[in-house]
Amino acid sequence: MSASPARPPVPDWLVKPDAANALVEGVWPSSATRDDDGVLQLAGVPVTQLKERFGTPLYVLDETEVRARARRTRAAFDRAAAAHGTTAQIYYAGKAFLSTEVVRWVTEEGLAVDVASAGELAVALAGGAEPGRIGFHGNNKSAAEIARAVEVGVGSIIIDSDIEITRVAEAAAARGVVQSVRVRVNSGVHAETHDFLATAHEDQKFGFPLERAADVVARIRELPSLAFGGLHCHIGSQIFGSSGFRESAARLVAVHAQLLAGGDVPVLNLGGGFGIAYTAADDPTPIEELADGIVGAVASECAARGIPLPIVAFEPGRAIVGTAGVTLYEVGTVKPVQATDDLQRLYVSVDGGMSDNARPALYGAHYSARVVSRTSGAEPRLSRVVGKHCESGDIVVDAEYLPGDVAPGDLLAVPATGAYCFSLASNYNYVPRPPVVAVADGSARVIVRGETIDDLLARDSGVSPTEGTA
Repeated sequence: MSASPARPPVPDWLVKPDAANALVEGVWPSSATRDDDGVLQLAGVPVTQLKERFGTPLYVLDETEVRARARRTRAAFDRAAAAHGTTAQIYYAGKAFLSTEVVRWVTEEGLAVDVASAGELAVALAGGAEPGRIGFHGNNKSAAEIARAVEVGVGSIIIDSDIEITRVAEAAAARGVVQSVRVRVNSGVHAETHDFLATAHEDQKFGFPLERAADVVARIRELPSLAFGGLHCHIGSQIFGSSGFRESAARLVAVHAQLLAGGDVPVLNLGGGFGIAYTAADDPTPIEELADGIVGAVASECAARGIPLPIVAFEPGRAIVGTAGVTLYEVGTVKPVQATDDLQRLYVSVDGGMSDNARPALYGAHYSARVVSRTSGAEPRLSRVVGKHCESGDIVVDAEYLPGDVAPGDLLAVPATGAYCFSLASNYNYVPRPPVVAVADGSARVIVRGETIDDLLARDSGVSPTEGTA
């Protein structure tokens, strides 16, 4: 087997700025500004004040940004659907970030909620989501999870395997109800690379191949405790453009049309995965353009087959909450390292790391960073922001230009951390997970309490209840 190519010391897309102070538009929340002293303000709250009140590391979430993106997404798909004589359903994908407050924000803005575990279901319900406007995903839902979903009246359970058909049918029959279900299928479209494979036999754990859809739906329709609600497909994440969705829609509508011969197929759910900007190199497609393109593709495919356009459903998560999040760190150490014979970079160590943002270590995700407690006139230097964990792969920002005078005590902010950072957080090296603070209209409040070392010790059965740490 040949070795994988070495990662270049400086990504091709990274351009050295004249000064490493500017906040790149589209990467930061729209409320992000610097005051006269160069201190970053988020929704009118100085980050120095946030550090004093809540410490670092700290997840900061701009409530107004989340609400605005939820409204904009809802409006974009409503308009696109109405233009073709149908309606749209928008589910917030809770796996991106979930708390009771976020559930309240998105539901107040008209979104339904998508969950993938009993825990996420509990948070959604505690946040006030209507059970009938919740979708339940997952490739291995336990009997207990399915029973709970049926018991509370979840609007749709997404069937992911033959075994789940039986599990859901039995749970619904035991409670004397008819449970609406959707069937997850694999369209064979890999949007990450825009590799439109000819086969739908995907080597992954989710869903059914398209050619099995008719048999699966036929079985569901035979069971009196189940109601078939439509097909569901998800083609990937961090997707720019609508071409992948268009190709997937064409394949799904072909099967959708076949299924109409056996009964109603109310909804076609095309999933989510709409991309955001993490760095200046990212150019995400405006949500209005995505909505028009995807819904238009479904409408065109339906018209070509002479069938009515179904309700169209989507499940954005990152696109709602990602850009609203900023993580604050304090710089601990700085040291120059000779990366190559002719290239030196600064290693900037912060007081968090892969325990609060696993994405760079998991799949090489790129982020941006800025020193946000001041501005600097120092020459920008190639830098790598790293965490405090005992792993060489503990990288927060792989490559960025930071002021050459970055120093211990500086506050450093990483934008676009609202999605999949808190959700994937861990206690590696017994580091407590940070709190989440919401900012809006010049004020800040904790929406998820941070952990302490005492919290971690409390789970250790070898520690006496009277013992603790400072």
